[in-house]
Amino acid sequence: MMEDINLLAAGIMAGLAALGAGIGFGLMGGRFLESVARQPELGPMLQTRMFIIAGLLDAVPIIAVVLGMYLMFAA
Repeated sequence: MMEDINLLAAGIMAGLAALGAGIGFGLMGGRFLESVARQPELGPMLQTRMFIIAGLLDAVPIIAVVLGMYLMFAA
């Protein structure tokens, strides 16, 4: 019974993390395009910051998948 709950928790954790990251990437990309359309001269600076934030945002689902795999195989 506990193994089933651990599998369910791992699936929910990875799924919600991926959903949140997808929404975050969509919002970030939209805001980036809006700001570059308003002030094109800030494009290179904003692009650098966008890629840094994208890397940090991408770390959340990776951590969730690792924790989910830990729950599935080690716990």
